[in-house]
Amino acid sequence: MRVSWPVLAFWPALMLAQVNAYDPLASKGFQHFYNLEYDEAIAEFAKEIRAKPDWPDGYNHLAQAIQFRELYRVGALESELVSGNNSFLRRPTADTTPETERKFLDAVSQAMRLAQARVSKNPKDTAALYALGVAYGLQANWNFLIRKRWMDSLRDATQGRKLHNQITELEPSNYDARLMQGAHDYVVGSLPLFYKMLGFLVGFHGDKEEGIRTLRLVAEKGYWNRVDAKVLLCALYRREQRWKDAEPLLEELTSQFPRNYLLWFERAQLYSSLGDKKRALGAIEHVAKLKESGAPGYQKLPYEKIAYQFGNILFWYRDYEAALGNLQRVTAGIHEVDLNTGTLAYLRIGQIYDLTQRRAQALEAYRKAIAHAPEADAARDARRHLSTPYKRG
Repeated sequence: MRVSWPVLAFWPALMLAQVNAYDPLASKGFQHFYNLEYDEAIAEFAKEIRAKPDWPDGYNHLAQAIQFRELYRVGALESELVSGNNSFLRRPTADTTPETERKFLDAVSQAMRLAQARVSKNPKDTAALYALGVAYGLQANWNFLIRKRWMDSLRDATQGRKLHNQITELEPSNYDARLMQGAHDYVVGSLPLFYKMLGFLVGFHGDKEEGIRTLRLVAEKGYWNRVDAKVLLCALYRREQRWKDAEPLLEELTSQFPRNYLLWFERAQLYSSLGDKKRALGAIEHVAKLKESGAPGYQKLPYEKIAYQFGNILFWYRDYEAALGNLQRVTAGIHEVDLNTGTLAYLRIGQIYDLTQRRAQALEAYRKAIAHAPEADAARDARRHLSTPYKRG
């Protein structure tokens, strides 16, 4: 599925389906997609549908672009959803409008209808099986991130994986179809035992290491899905704290998609995790220079987002006053950033005040975090610090 851009950072719930039917780097639509230009990608995929209205692939492409545009809009592609040891069952969700949801579901429904019609005529039609599996994967993501239906999401992802298993049985050399298999193995391998015992997971025990090995195979030998496999590997390496494994992949992706500023933010976080403060701040400074020069892809990037990245890295390096100045710049322009970034900025400010013995100001910042986005994870953390001052481990 296309993992999102970063945080790897990119990537909100593990995306479980990839939707290309051709080399993504040769497609204008996917060039826009990988560079965060979702409106342009949607326009290109609409052209694809008009040219081939009876093929399911275009509808899958459109659905994916709609989905990622929503995740990008709310800042979900920048939140550390796959880092650390957080459970896959505890994820923020992305609200959307009824009209956007209708467009997404209509596209997925069309893809399923067209693909299923071809499979009914020929059960060994691997192109149709692939498209049908992708549609289930996209629906799984939507159920998880938008509708908050965890069980439905896992069931859809498992159905997509079964369809792609059929492809690799028919075509053992089809490495692209293994992307969903690798992601599914990793996710199921990360679940508590109770969930692994669900009836529709019979036969799927999950194995995180096996999932990563499969994704590496797709990254090395895949054609359509090699980029997505690399993105997903970066996300999982980050989650597993395998920073060195993620570094070369992330640097490669940054050079391939220069208009994707989230990749530079992710590089900054990666260098910070490696203990290299100079390179971490240098990556953010690079983004700031591109913004100032009006480079393609950076004109619309708010300065407040850059300030947040500076502030967050400086916070972790205990440079509290410098971090505070950057984070206050974010909150001064709070309407220029998404709810996720704004709430985290207020939370960090409160934590800095607690760490520097300014409790009254910390409480004020925590209350602002809660008021700004009451349902956000950062707001939940802020509520906890109302009664218990923040302390660094």
